[in-house]
Amino acid sequence: MSQDKQIHLCGFLVAGPVVHSHAIWRNPAHETPFLTLGHYAGIARTLERGMFDFVFFADRLAIADRYGDSHEIGIRHGDQDATRMDPVPILGAMAAVTSHLGLGATRSTTYDAPYNLAREFATLDHISGGRAAWNVVTSMNDGEALNFGVAQHLSHDERYDRADEFMELAFKLWDSWEPDALVLDRAAGIYADPAKVRYANHKGRWFQSRGPLNIPRSPQGRPLIIQAGSSGRGKAFAARWSEVIFALQPNLTRMGVFKADVAAALEKEGRAPDAAKVMMAVMPFIGDSRAEAEDKRDLHDSLVDPRVGLSTLAAHANADFSSLPLEATVNEIADTGSQGNLAALRSIAGDGSTTIAEAGRIYGRGVMCPRVTGTAEDVAEELISIVDSGAADGFVISPAFLPDTFDDFVDRVTPILQKRGRLRSSYGAGSLRDRLNGAGRP
Repeated sequence: MSQDKQIHLCGFLVAGPVVHSHAIWRNPAHETPFLTLGHYAGIARTLERGMFDFVFFADRLAIADRYGDSHEIGIRHGDQDATRMDPVPILGAMAAVTSHLGLGATRSTTYDAPYNLAREFATLDHISGGRAAWNVVTSMNDGEALNFGVAQHLSHDERYDRADEFMELAFKLWDSWEPDALVLDRAAGIYADPAKVRYANHKGRWFQSRGPLNIPRSPQGRPLIIQAGSSGRGKAFAARWSEVIFALQPNLTRMGVFKADVAAALEKEGRAPDAAKVMMAVMPFIGDSRAEAEDKRDLHDSLVDPRVGLSTLAAHANADFSSLPLEATVNEIADTGSQGNLAALRSIAGDGSTTIAEAGRIYGRGVMCPRVTGTAEDVAEELISIVDSGAADGFVISPAFLPDTFDDFVDRVTPILQKRGRLRSSYGAGSLRDRLNGAGRP
């Protein structure tokens, strides 16, 4: 294969009617059976055929009801939080129909317990043969707090303080079984060596847990760690723990700035600049001609009600800005939720003049996910160009429609990337972590 830098690929999903695109469930070509297992199993097979490194599900733990202090718009029009099924059972089913595709789920360090989470991902890693990944989130708004009996969401930095300790304990639990602790000597009747199974005995500010984990060490030892923090505190957290950093930046300039910030944060943590792969979200529209691709994009956008974008934006910002006039700018939104998302939205117009109405359209059509529109050759060339500029190590492919976008990408773009020597032609041996680090490449 070419010595040019290999491009990593991830499929982005939500276990519900929309992903970044709020038009998915309105696909005029066919129904999108997002409540069925076959829907996700088919996507998993397609992504594996397309040589994607992994798939991961974004998740949240509440419906969106911040805009107008009501769930009216989000439920009526189907926003990003109108339905989110639990992704972990779905990944178990995906594991059964694939052999190589990495399998990632979002779990919150604010509303979960380290012991439960450590068991979930150790189990997934075992049954998938070393393909588990955890997208670490701290959650973002008061709706989630209320669902767990908490009157108000923790402050932004407190959530990350709690998350740091959560990670420390989860790692202790995954490490509580040494790699060779499991003996399975049937003749002698020895199941495991107790000297190689340790108690965690963790006592901290946020958590106490004795351990050890009641599952032997999994093939990867722990799941691949994914994180998407884009605030200053979020980047510091990602630099400490992450192996993949998912970023949603609206243009190449911001992609480059983000990648440089990550490198600096990794260096501050004493890690190599390439210790975490930075993967940028993109939404491709692919046609036999650029005009056909643009028609696909325009049809997609025509199906998005700007109000549904405002519902998701309010949930992400953890702010009710419904009293502001639609011609007000996004600078007037006071957020306590996803600070990086709102900062990126403000940056789209350099003078900060993006209006709330415009923000609703932007959020509804793709939550600021940059679009790559053109022929398969155009799309492949743009992805290669971004990687070669140093702004990304790969891409999180966000679908405009399902399974249509993934089908188009795998059937049309994957072969071009392979021909150019930028994407594997087979998976080779090793775990998900091995493949992302270049081991086991055929």
